[in-house]
Amino acid sequence: MEFQELKGFVARHDNFEVRVITHSGSHCYQVELEDVEGARHMLTRRGKPMVFRSLEDVYLELQRAGIHRAFLVQHVPQDEVIGREAHYHDPLTSRMPLVF
Repeated sequence: MEFQELKGFVARHDNFEVRVITHSGSHCYQVELEDVEGARHMLTRRGKPMVFRSLEDVYLELQRAGIHRAFLVQHVPQDEVIGREAHYHDPLTSRMPLVF
């Protein structure tokens, strides 16, 4: 989903979730939107996933789109290494609310 599409989506809908995704040990962030039907859309620029170097950069971009809250989701590869199923979207264990 390109930024202009995100901005239009936010203007027309109010039932969606925005996730800021990072990987353990990384200082790179990506933004994913999940709509009410459960479809996931990665924020892109010219067809390629946008990568942010700081949470502040993410906040500024989301604020420009009219979004003021999201969830931080950290992917922890150790779960998969030890044979445990990954739980990236489990609200009690992997998401931290962000308000900006």
